[in-house]
Amino acid sequence: MSFSADVITLFPELFPGPLGASVLGRGLAEGLWSLKATHLRDFATDRHRTVDDTPSGGGAGMVLKPDILARAIDAVSPADDPRPRLLMSPRGVPLTQRKVRELAAGPGAVIVCGRFEGVDQRVIDARGLEEVSIGDYVLAGGEVAAMVLLEAVVRLIPGVLGAAESHAEESFEGGLLEYPHYTRPHVFEGREIPTVLVSGDHAKIEKWRREQAEALTRARRPDLLEK
Repeated sequence: MSFSADVITLFPELFPGPLGASVLGRGLAEGLWSLKATHLRDFATDRHRTVDDTPSGGGAGMVLKPDILARAIDAVSPADDPRPRLLMSPRGVPLTQRKVRELAAGPGAVIVCGRFEGVDQRVIDARGLEEVSIGDYVLAGGEVAAMVLLEAVVRLIPGVLGAAESHAEESFEGGLLEYPHYTRPHVFEGREIPTVLVSGDHAKIEKWRREQAEALTRARRPDLLEK
């Protein structure tokens, strides 16, 4: 069974967007994964298709209504749906490569794109939404965040990116940032490719790459080394 993604959003026209390009788009066209964007306003009941209301207790902004969002979730994800239900939210658990691998190995995901000030907590609890964040910053909505998550996941689906070994040495896969890369020409603006990389000695190359990865991680993401 291929990976199946359902996205609930106020802007379905944004999808597939970049997910429909390059190898991801080819995988989509070949049926290696599927994507459906559902318009949240289709589940509103008034003539204005209202999906939000003022926050209880006062405050700025608007909040997505629980009843409308619940109807949308139930429509795309019945009770026996094995896929996790995710809510893209800046207060969510940070997305990691480990989580990405778990999702890629599963049947898919139902992704809710937040908007306005947030989502009524009752629907988060009642529908078991798992809040996921792509970083410590705030976006205008969850659509771009959903695309980031899906791109990270879909590229790991067998057949989408190519050979499985191409994933093995990427940043975060081994707990380190990836080592520097070089290609021809041998000399660029007076800068040469490191001698070890053209030596043909694979043991030395592997050792150099490991040392470079550790040094980069130590300088830029020491928290990864601590883990």
